[in-house]
Amino acid sequence: MNEKALTGRRVLLRDWEEKDLEPYRRWLQPDHAWHQFDAPYYKKDTPEEVIARIEKLKERILTRNFPEPRGTLVVADKATGGIIGRVNSYWESKETNWLSIGIGIYDETAWGRGLGYEALGLWTDYIFRTCPELVRLGLTTWSGNRGMMRLAEKLGFKEEARFRKARIVNGEYFDSMGYGILRGEWTARFPNGFAAQL
Repeated sequence: MNEKALTGRRVLLRDWEEKDLEPYRRWLQPDHAWHQFDAPYYKKDTPEEVIARIEKLKERILTRNFPEPRGTLVVADKATGGIIGRVNSYWESKETNWLSIGIGIYDETAWGRGLGYEALGLWTDYIFRTCPELVRLGLTTWSGNRGMMRLAEKLGFKEEARFRKARIVNGEYFDSMGYGILRGEWTARFPNGFAAQL
């Protein structure tokens, strides 16, 4: 992985390190504000599941067992190197090269400052660069997460699907939102790579 290509003005996307484990464990506790926006319609991990997740991540860090291309990276504050979130990718359909991406900015003091824009832009660039077989990337959110919807649109992702009243949060119905961007659309928008426009 080319670390330099994943450096923005204020964020750095990097591999997980041991120093991330304790703050990550704390961020996984359900009392943080980011849980209200990151798929709150799914069951949260139990304390035992959190411990198991941290142990699995620790083993991966200690053995440097990171896949290429990466499936997840830490979003770190460039000035301090500390974790403020993470980016990830997952297959919707490997058979048809349909990959989706996501982002979670855990630290609410970092919200609304353009850090998610930098991080998700760098991540999108990385995925397209390291996966030449992909012609599209997807992103899924819900209509209660207006920040993620705005972020997707700001990066050039198009609304491709709206499943009406498909998510229930605190007893209220919301739409499930599907976004996507084609490789050609991304390269037309950022012909010199995303980092060049920061």
